[in-house]
Amino acid sequence: MTFLYPALIAVAVVITAAAVTGYLALQKRRAAGLRAAGFTSLTGGGVRRHLPYALLLAALPVMLTGLARPQAEVAVPRVAGTVLLAFDISNSMSADDVAPSRLGAAQEAAKAFVEDQPDTVDVGVLVFGDQALLTQAPTDDHAAAVAAIGRVTPSGGTSLGQAILVALGTITGKPVSLPPGQGAAGTAAPAPADLGYWPSATIVVFSDGEETGGPDVRAAAELAAAAGVRIQTVGVGTAKGATVEVDGFQLGTALDETLLTTVAQVTGGAYQQAGDAAALTDSTKSIDLRLTTEKEPLELTAPFAAAALVLLTLGGLLGVRWHGRIV
Repeated sequence: MTFLYPALIAVAVVITAAAVTGYLALQKRRAAGLRAAGFTSLTGGGVRRHLPYALLLAALPVMLTGLARPQAEVAVPRVAGTVLLAFDISNSMSADDVAPSRLGAAQEAAKAFVEDQPDTVDVGVLVFGDQALLTQAPTDDHAAAVAAIGRVTPSGGTSLGQAILVALGTITGKPVSLPPGQGAAGTAAPAPADLGYWPSATIVVFSDGEETGGPDVRAAAELAAAAGVRIQTVGVGTAKGATVEVDGFQLGTALDETLLTTVAQVTGGAYQQAGDAAALTDSTKSIDLRLTTEKEPLELTAPFAAAALVLLTLGGLLGVRWHGRIV
């Protein structure tokens, strides 16, 4: 417990000690006066005689302690931290098996997700194709995040592994890459880089899961897990798939739920599947953000004042009942 005005505690001790000393001196003078008047026995009625005074005296330090503005720190649960929205902008995201397109549906769902977040959640936007690029640094200005989502357009291939590394770099504040050889077949995985521990950060990936190259996705996910960062994945598209035109060629594309599920599970996150725009928007409502606790000061002046009032009231009532007056 801390006090906003700690000097008042010393004042409370001095005043209380003076009041108790004065009361004891008064009782001694009263006893001497009674003996001088010829009363030889002063025993009996001790509780009735002293209890009202004791209650009134006890109220004094309690009241003065309340004036010192006591405070205690309490852990308050809240949704807080950083959320990075990672958008797959590969050519396959222009497929229309989800109306108006995979990317268009993902944008609408992400906008609704951002608008539902409290101010305590900073939201950033990252896009990834062959490479990954942070287009909006995490901010509590959710309007800026929504505007960045609206500027996303499809092009290129897909590197989910690179997206995870860039997202981790944004969260940790330093460049992140896989150690040489990590994820390569037939090689022992090197020890993961020490990125610190960031349990209040979450990466939400909107993708159809069709990986075309780049850093090993599972190794990147394991790096995120070691840093305490959870990855939630949202599958955009259908298993049946669709065709898209790229450089004059018709290419088939379908949702790869296996990869997206693996990435989420490695980090302790979850995969959400959505087959149409409405279902995709609903799926973002079930994305699990971290519930953290933050210590906040709680002022205890009111409880101390209430306790002092109770003591004063009891002392006054007993004084009236036993002595016919407020002592």
